[in-house]
Amino acid sequence: MKNSAYYNFLVLNFGLLMISTSGVLGRTLQMAPELSIFYRCVLSAILLGTFIAIKKYGLGIKEEGHKKYILIGGILMAIHWITYFYALSLSTIAIAILTLHMFPAMTAILEPLLLGTKFKVYHLALATLVIIGIYIISPPIDLSNNIFKAVLFGTLSALTYALRNIYTRKIMKHYNGSVMMFYQLCIMMVLLLPYLFLKSSQPLITHDWPFIIGLAVLTTCLGHTLLVQSLKNYSAVTISLMSSIIPIYGVFLGYIFLAEMPAKSTLIGGTFILTSFVIEGYHANKR
Repeated sequence: MKNSAYYNFLVLNFGLLMISTSGVLGRTLQMAPELSIFYRCVLSAILLGTFIAIKKYGLGIKEEGHKKYILIGGILMAIHWITYFYALSLSTIAIAILTLHMFPAMTAILEPLLLGTKFKVYHLALATLVIIGIYIISPPIDLSNNIFKAVLFGTLSALTYALRNIYTRKIMKHYNGSVMMFYQLCIMMVLLLPYLFLKSSQPLITHDWPFIIGLAVLTTCLGHTLLVQSLKNYSAVTISLMSSIIPIYGVFLGYIFLAEMPAKSTLIGGTFILTSFVIEGYHANKR
């Protein structure tokens, strides 16, 4: 059972559900995004490091050439998280999380270019569905409009996330998912450390800590680790397109916990995105 396609599919989907908690948890934070992400990285690294020690996974880097991909992955992941949290602070969960999920379309186009894999026509067709969905929910271009700025931050978050998954997959077969995520968390901590001094005047908000712990445990340790681990079983394009279910989970959680009701255009755009997930999920299991 453990090696079956359905087991891998369920593991990935549980990871995606955990990742979708970032919308509800991130939307409630009052702390600056850079600071909250730094503390999230610290807590996540402690938890993952403990897990790695218990399981006795090796932390050694297998080849010298892998270092640059691990470093690039950590930098891209930091940009992805920061821009996503800014998108959340400027808009609703639905807008932020749906805009972020332009990354499947970007991955479908970028992975063949960067890794030399074969273009698949139906991947491009599914990417087009996602783009149509994002277009429907996007407001007119207006830099004074917070929703439009949120879409811009979400788009940058999507691009960096797509690139992170592509570069990570290039070496993922050599590493355990927990170990790879631990590497990237450590890189992010170093990158974000200066914000402890730049934002030192901001008081620690005790209200935020339960949500930061939730982000560390649910979103990062469970969600992102399972997603990274799934790169062993699925291509970056497949995982990206299947990840299109995250906005649906995220919008549902936002409605349940924060009473955020999506606009009609958001629901219509989300339908296009959900369609790409269902089709890719079917093809992935068939393969």
